Amino acid sequence: MAISNIQETLLMYTKQKALINDKLSSIMFDMTSATRKNAEAQAKYNEQLQYYYYEYYEEDPIQYTDLVEILNQDHELDLANLESWESELELEKNNYETKLNEITAFESSWTKLLQTNVKKDFAYGGQQQ
Repeated sequence: MAISNIQETLLMYTKQKALINDKLSSIMFDMTSATRKNAEAQAKYNEQLQYYYYEYYEEDPIQYTDLVEILNQDHELDLANLESWESELELEKNNYETKLNEITAFESSWTKLLQTNVKKDFAYGGQQQ
């Protein structure tokens, strides 16, 4: 009876590990998406900066400076939002990895207990000690 209870506990840990690994995969996908959005924002910023330079720099340097300042502020805000999102994802990833490590440690100890019980029950020709 004890062996079947230990096996059920091990199955529960396996299920929990699978759920956590699924969440970690989702987080890693989101982190990749955040990196892509960061690169897209940088490319958009560079394009706008180049456009402003060719359109306004020689004709009206003051307007060019004002536009670049606004563009920089918007870009910094976008990057701050993306960085905040990436930080949240990193924190969430670390939390799930910690849970996964704890569950793996519990699973390991229960596996050792199962092996010990099986050895006690069956190693000596069915004699119980």
